[in-house]
Amino acid sequence: MITINRRNFLKTGAAAVGLAALSGGGRLFAAETRPLNILFIISDQLSMDAVSAHGGRYAATPNIDRLVKGGITFAESYSVCPICCPARVSMLTGRMPSEHGVVSNQAVGVPGLSTVGEELAKAGYETVYFGKTHVPGYETRGCVTGFRSTVNNNGFGVIGDDVTSRITENFIRSYKSQKPFFCVASLVHPHDICYWYIHRKMLVPEAMPFNDLTAMLPEIPPSRNYDFPEPEVLAKTRINDFSDDQWRFYLYNYYRMVEMLDAEVGRVLDALEDSGQAGNTLVLLTSDHGDGGARHSRVQKWYPYEESAKVPLIARLPGVIPGGVRDATHLVSTVDLFPTFCDFAGAPAPVLPQARSLKPLMTGANVKWRDSLAIETHVTGRTIRSAQYKYVKYQNDSVEMLFDMKSDPWETKNLATDSALAPVLADHRAMLDAWYKAPGYRPATITDEAAAGGGGKGKKKSKKQTNVRNTK
Repeated sequence: MITINRRNFLKTGAAAVGLAALSGGGRLFAAETRPLNILFIISDQLSMDAVSAHGGRYAATPNIDRLVKGGITFAESYSVCPICCPARVSMLTGRMPSEHGVVSNQAVGVPGLSTVGEELAKAGYETVYFGKTHVPGYETRGCVTGFRSTVNNNGFGVIGDDVTSRITENFIRSYKSQKPFFCVASLVHPHDICYWYIHRKMLVPEAMPFNDLTAMLPEIPPSRNYDFPEPEVLAKTRINDFSDDQWRFYLYNYYRMVEMLDAEVGRVLDALEDSGQAGNTLVLLTSDHGDGGARHSRVQKWYPYEESAKVPLIARLPGVIPGGVRDATHLVSTVDLFPTFCDFAGAPAPVLPQARSLKPLMTGANVKWRDSLAIETHVTGRTIRSAQYKYVKYQNDSVEMLFDMKSDPWETKNLATDSALAPVLADHRAMLDAWYKAPGYRPATITDEAAAGGGGKGKKKSKKQTNVRNTK
């Protein structure tokens, strides 16, 4: 794979364009003269390094790998919020959770924000959405706002993902309209690992004989055990009752679910290629968040650590996006997807305070880029990621975290109390403050119940409200 720099990108781009023009059956011409289709594949809980083309050793992902080989992959790609509903609404609206109001899986979005489906529909696209939704406040009569939909699967990947992929396959193979399409295929796997954890006492009893299995189980990551101060809301989520074998068995099951996801991605990609539309379709794959994967003694999501917050972001468009490019320089976020889709579609996008189109980075344009990005967690948690450091602060908690991502990529040393790094800490506090003072940023006002992440069915909503902007 080619690591990106300006010279390599231009050389690779020229080669890709030439190949498309000479042997792509008119692909380059088609991409320039016909309206561009967009296929957006969303996974749930897929970690960056679970993909074999990203260096993963424990799962075979040949179908996701072919997207990596045929396009660009961003090595510094982050979920705007590593929680299902907040992350998905941010993809849909191009705004931070603290703006759209879905700050937990129980909260409902503020009214009046347009979705990418609405904007592309106005631009003449056929917009369809298949699979997992989880966008509270942005669904109309069972469909994601701005889309047509024939199937929703908000349950289990093992039950519903093949339905989602088959309906997507059928849509692509049978599509005959002159209108371009924007098709979302939203898959659940490997999110089913959440249920493995919930039922771990049944599935992995302490007496289970591992003697014949341990050789095939993944290794425990070096950050499983650590010793540094954390904000209280994070410290409460650490798991201390797993044996080494249980952790390894958790990882083994997770990677099998990753392979199940990859198979469904392959079905969709095969349909696109067999339909003859691959040369004229932007394919973009990402995930709402990653998985704890035993790092920092955690499972699932909700954390500002890399395993939860970092996600794959891969894009392919023959003749336009060079293949085999790995961008390890630019900090990108899933909040950037809304303007990216609009940019490729030639559709106007609303003014979005923090979101930026990734199209210039994907196509090799020389553009000034952000030097930091923000991640939101647990409603009041705020993270700023710069080129070298990650700074984490939770509202009303005195514990800060600072990690040197160059020398300590596993995040094992909290440097926030290191006096030698006091200037770095101050700089990152200022970066975080500046992010939430961007022109046009408007924090949502939400109920305390939503802020607490509570609020099951039948519970009375609190009338008290809170502003979620301040993190000091």
